[in-house]
Amino acid sequence: MEVMDFEFEGPVIEWRGPAPFYFVAIPADESADIKFAAKGMEYWGQVPVMVRISDTSFKTALFPKDGRYLLPLKDAVRKSAGIEPDHLVAVALSVGRH
Repeated sequence: MEVMDFEFEGPVIEWRGPAPFYFVAIPADESADIKFAAKGMEYWGQVPVMVRISDTSFKTALFPKDGRYLLPLKDAVRKSAGIEPDHLVAVALSVGRH
């Protein structure tokens, strides 16, 4: 299976609910490229990825939202890197199951 690599910066958004969730909003251009690269790998609209933020790597799945993707931020990653809502975060990700 071919892996596609992407690098971008995106703002951290907080999604309020019973508990807050944090996401990096992936820019529209990169979202379009990811959608193209992920053809046949999506499940329920989600795209499996391997992510690197600062010195931490983790597996997750991107969520589609309003024609773009949201990258869920694990609390352990967010807290260890000191990431807060509205921060601009540099992300490297590979599309596919790893």
